[in-house]
Formats: sequence, C-alpha cells, structure tokens
Amino acid sequence: MTFTAIDFETAHPKRWSICQVGLVRVENGKITKKISMLIQPPVTFNTKTLRTLRFTKKCCLVNLSVLSVLVLNFIICLRHTLEYYDLAQPKYEPACTLKIYKKKLNIACAEHGIPLKHHDALSDAMGCAELYRRWLGVRGDV
Repeated sequence: MTFTAIDFETAHPKRWSICQVGLVRVENGKITKKISMLIQPPVTFNTKTLRTLRFTKKCCLVNLSVLSVLVLNFIICLRHTLEYYDLAQPKYEPACTLKIYKKKLNIACAEHGIPLKHHDALSDAMGCAELYRRWLGVRGDV
C-alpha cells in the first residue's frame, strides 16, 4: 500500500530532456505528498530535482506504461537523465496501470471518474496513483 506514482514530460525527443516531473507518494493507502516540478533541461536539473527523484527510492514505482511497450520511453527518460548528470539509479519495483487496466491513462481515468489534465505530469501521476489504489482495493479522494 506504499508506492510512488511518477510521470515525466519531455521537451523534445532526447530522453534526458525531462521538462516536468510529477510524483505522488501513497503511504498505507493515503496520498501523503504531491510534487510537481518544471525543469529547463538540461542545465537547470538542480539539487531540488535530485531530492525529488530520491523520493522514488526503495518503493513500488507506478506509471501508466511501465510494463508496456512504452516502458522504454519512461524508464529511458529516468535512466538517461540520471546518466547525463552522472547520478545513481534509484531501486524500484515497477507496476503498470496500462497493463492492469488494458487502457490508456486518459481512458481508464474517464471510465473510473478520475479527474485528469492529460499530459500534465502531476495530473497524470495522480491519475496513475488513484487507478493503482483502486486496483489495490483502496478508495479515496483524488
């Protein structure tokens, strides 16, 4: 029941070009923290951003596409960004709302009455978190 939902938006096709990070921390089934950060890649990926990414260490990492074909886009974004800055990779156990629900994030959220501003990293992370909580059998306010 403890996990972090994460989403990235990128500025261009380069995988290290993350321009927005959205993270939602769920502990014991309750949302305990939400972070949205705009980043100007690559030069302003600062220590605040690094602390944010440490937020994902040793937890279940939920994303709309972690185990799908799109896994490469998501995991490569994180890996390439951290490699670009010569930073250690966090350890996580992946979960995937696309695999669970067999639908894209915006469709699954609409079907379950979950508000979503698609392609906003925090909103997408919130949608993932709520879908995953529901899959775990936990209901709550988004």
